[in-house]
Amino acid sequence: MHNEIYKQIGRNIKEARLAKHLTQEQLAVLIGKGLNFVGKIEVGFSHPSLNTLIDISKALDIDIKDLF
Repeated sequence: MHNEIYKQIGRNIKEARLAKHLTQEQLAVLIGKGLNFVGKIEVGFSHPSLNTLIDISKALDIDIKDLF
């Protein structure tokens, strides 16, 4: 069940990132993380901390609730 939640969060991040016309690399720079980390989040492999989700929501200029 938890894995499905992380996969959905990853899909939502990817959708928001693409809507902002950002690459994974650009998002990684904005949040101070590595490119591979962003890729793993988007497919639900990595489980980002709340602080990372806050950073992502700020970088994408969206409400954090939109990631869930």
